[in-house]
Amino acid sequence: MDTGGDRGEGWLVGAIDQGTTSTRFFLYDEHLRVVASHQMEFEQIQPQAGWVEHDPMVILSTVRECMEGAIAAARSKGLEVGPDTVRAVGLTNQRETTVVWRRSTGEPLHNAIVWMDVRTSALCQRLEQQLPGGRDEWRGVTGLPLSTYFSALKLTWLLEEVPAVRQAVEEGDALFGTIDTWLIWNLTGGATHVTDSSNASRTLLMDLRALQWSDPILKALNIPRSILPSIISSAEHIAPITSSWPLAGVPLSGCLGDQHAAMLGQRCSRGQAKATFGTGCFMLLNTGPQVCASQHGLLSTVAFQLGSRREGGRREGGRGEEGIAWEEASSTVSSASSGSSSGGSGTCYYALEGSIAIAGAAVQWLRDNLGIISSAQEVEPLAASVPDTGGVYFVPAFSGLFAPRWREDARGVIVGLSRFTTRAHIARAVLEAIAWQTREVLDAMRSDAMQSGAAGVGSSGSSASSGDSDSREGESEQFVLRVDGGASVNSLLVQMQADFLGCPVQRPADIETTALGAALAAGIGVGLWREEEVLGGKVGGYGQSAEDGGRGEEGIGALFLPLITPEVREQRFASWCKAVERSLDLNDLA
Repeated sequence: MDTGGDRGEGWLVGAIDQGTTSTRFFLYDEHLRVVASHQMEFEQIQPQAGWVEHDPMVILSTVRECMEGAIAAARSKGLEVGPDTVRAVGLTNQRETTVVWRRSTGEPLHNAIVWMDVRTSALCQRLEQQLPGGRDEWRGVTGLPLSTYFSALKLTWLLEEVPAVRQAVEEGDALFGTIDTWLIWNLTGGATHVTDSSNASRTLLMDLRALQWSDPILKALNIPRSILPSIISSAEHIAPITSSWPLAGVPLSGCLGDQHAAMLGQRCSRGQAKATFGTGCFMLLNTGPQVCASQHGLLSTVAFQLGSRREGGRREGGRGEEGIAWEEASSTVSSASSGSSSGGSGTCYYALEGSIAIAGAAVQWLRDNLGIISSAQEVEPLAASVPDTGGVYFVPAFSGLFAPRWREDARGVIVGLSRFTTRAHIARAVLEAIAWQTREVLDAMRSDAMQSGAAGVGSSGSSASSGDSDSREGESEQFVLRVDGGASVNSLLVQMQADFLGCPVQRPADIETTALGAALAAGIGVGLWREEEVLGGKVGGYGQSAEDGGRGEEGIGALFLPLITPEVREQRFASWCKAVERSLDLNDLA
């Protein structure tokens, strides 16, 4: 199939996937089949209860080693890997995690504060009391409530509590970024200080409609604009990789937060939703080119923006390491791109999101903290060894509850224990907790979408026409939730999800849609593919790998249908809600 552009045969696209607990690098061929990959886990630093940090330099070293490992693996198969064959590299990253470093040396001024860290709880409460609109003061501008979750308060904490950060800011020698910005700055030799609109939308600092930093919010939090990166699209030529890194000279041309990349990897166009089961569980519903306000505690956020809507990809509001204005830097980047142009429209697509803090991390907790299992793979057969939880419910509110409840005073509880309870019942309750939280988010999404008409997802589990130009007015089809992420290999969990939602759940053959989305964005960014081809599913296929002949790794692609009655579903959901109530107002126990 001709998808435009002079692409030839035998080329590759790379994807960096920098997550909360591990880093990965993938190489895809022109058919979007994985030809090589490498993964490394890294340390989770927990200085106090509720505090979670990462060493930014360790993250950098894992990115380098994963790139080198995947390249070596590809070359061992006889593949040529270099600037002549790798057309582009995209990256996707854990969102909200906050880094501040010295502009002059690249030295981090503090460990990265991870998205799930709750050290800013007191700051959050103080601002709620001070601001006229309380926790929703900036929701109309940013789509987000005040929360420990987002980058703005983490950055404010660093400015207030870490003398080295304050001093560097006063000296004009500090730069702020989320993990994407930190990686791009290093991969380009300190010449490019940018973030994409999907990551920027998670900071609580960006005007969601203007796609620019909000000066009133910056002023209220005493954050200098000079330390912020420029905001670009998710798919455009950013800069070539510098000479000290693997794949030197290859253009970086795709950048998305991890959940947004998964949405693109799942080809979610308007009216379609996906849930990624990783460390947390993140559900997003594409609402099209309009912001959909939530009445149920969900987040309004950028889904993705494929291509710059500014003529020539002009960037605003930032300076490179050498003080070069972005207007000048853009021409340098253009020249390095060898004439490549983006295949994206520049349209910004928005989404409703519900973020669940603890999903796969609860399984890790069973393994690492309780010793109930010795590997994550053991949880499925253990949970399946009992027909139900024996009345046990687990609420994994380790860092509070996110959407749609937004209760930072919640803490984890296990209720319904008896002498009959075994480790298998607890394991099953952990899996059910993931699925029940996802049910709560989807209920809220359906209600918001019905009220706004943005995506037409009804509460009955049907999905109305998306409203796109090729849709027939009044057309409807059964709503299907698309799932991916590491925990989605657990078939018992996915079946529970279908049971608790009362609708089909689709698992693709390739669950690594996050990395796939980064690769797709990179390809769009240099014109390998066009946006409409990607969203229309006309580029590549789900889960084909060169090693398995296109069958999909382990043949895990499947459609799961509900197996329990609506009466049983609602009775058990009421019990879950009762357990959640028991988890509230417990933050003062420690």
